[in-house]
Amino acid sequence: MSSPSRGLRGTLLRWGLPRDPDASRHLTGFLVVTVVTVLVTRGALAAAGFPQVGGDGLHVSHVLWGGLLMGLALVLALSFMGPVVRPFVVLLGGVGFGLFVDEVGKFVTEDYDYFYGPTAMLVYASVVALALVGEAVTAGSRPVPAERLAAAVDQAVAGVAGGFSPRVREHAETLLEQSVGTTGHPEAAALVATVRPDHAELPDPIAAVSRAVVATTRRLVRAAWVPWIAVATIVGSAVFAVVRGLTLPDADSSTWVVAMLVAGGAATAVSCAVGLAVRGDRERAFEWFRRGVLASLLVTQVALLRVDEWAGYAMLALDLLLLGLVGAELEVLRARRRDRDVSEAEARVG
Repeated sequence: MSSPSRGLRGTLLRWGLPRDPDASRHLTGFLVVTVVTVLVTRGALAAAGFPQVGGDGLHVSHVLWGGLLMGLALVLALSFMGPVVRPFVVLLGGVGFGLFVDEVGKFVTEDYDYFYGPTAMLVYASVVALALVGEAVTAGSRPVPAERLAAAVDQAVAGVAGGFSPRVREHAETLLEQSVGTTGHPEAAALVATVRPDHAELPDPIAAVSRAVVATTRRLVRAAWVPWIAVATIVGSAVFAVVRGLTLPDADSSTWVVAMLVAGGAATAVSCAVGLAVRGDRERAFEWFRRGVLASLLVTQVALLRVDEWAGYAMLALDLLLLGLVGAELEVLRARRRDRDVSEAEARVG
């Protein structure tokens, strides 16, 4: 049997708190839905001339609808067992949080100002903070076998009631294969094996979008020139950030804004320079390029959104596309390395 985990992970497992292997996807979906909701809300309100909903001195602020949707998401999460409900919790919670955080300007100003200048920056900083918390919780290390076994049993929770579609059964069996030797594995495998087949795939918009994005980025990086175009674009965005910071008009040139634009752009440029210096090791090079994009997302974009909201959102979309392309190339390179290692191991055994 596998040895118990130590440290914080072991403590959480003893408390009955295994991490969900799909948590990163769900958290990413939640944050993406949040950002899209903010953009759609602001765009729709601008197109409609920022109407006031209500009458007789009343104004029904959309922060109220946001709170209602977050509450509804919590009710769903507390009412149903298993993984099927989580995508709907992600959607409702993301829309609700987006509507809520979009009105942050009203609650940090004396005059209840929805158009408060730093609002876009504050919204994005909130999303980044949640992303960092999620990264710390879900991506610090790979799930241990006990967590994978718990995830397989979690799939079975829905399966014993409604059956397994072919895709879900394959996922559950993969989790079981990755948790062989864990206490309770034979019993969990027997439970999964008893789940009846059901060929109807349940809707999971988060997984569907995730699969489409992954498939698209992997298709794109099959062309040898695409990853390097992405790298050139990363370098270009770094130069743009530094130049933007150094040429800000005096009215917009708060010291910290200039410092973040220059520091973020410089960090991205240095990361790309290191990546190009070690390009003989392609996997290592793209790890550095990924760090460059992350520096832009975590530092540069915060300041850029303070200077120019819509240009900042455009650069944010570009950075996310670049992160997807670089990540897809890294996955391809790592898969090739694993295949090469397996082939070399088999050759030594032979």
